[in-house]
Amino acid sequence: MPDIAPHQVSFLEIGSRDAAETRAFFSTIFDWPCHNDMWLQTPTIRAGVHGADPSPQIYVYFHVEDMAAAMARVKAAGGEADEPTHVPGFGTYSNCRDPGGAAFGLHKPESGG
Repeated sequence: MPDIAPHQVSFLEIGSRDAAETRAFFSTIFDWPCHNDMWLQTPTIRAGVHGADPSPQIYVYFHVEDMAAAMARVKAAGGEADEPTHVPGFGTYSNCRDPGGAAFGLHKPESGG
């Protein structure tokens, strides 16, 4: 996977009612290969898929180099940032909301790249 500069989109998470159906759909229309029945590889980034989402939507995660500092900036600007979650081999992410409630995320890749 290519290095992604800070503040660029580094990961997508697709919430759906049926994860397998959604993975098959995006894999078919964009020719994205599926890995471990969990995520799709786009030409430049991963796209995770989860099911049982009551409000299906696509969540955008932005690359950050310093998770704590980025979360502090979100909070200082009036937004919310959940406690970070680490996934081995993937990195650390935090689900966030802007002051109006729009969902987005912060992502610090495992390799830092």
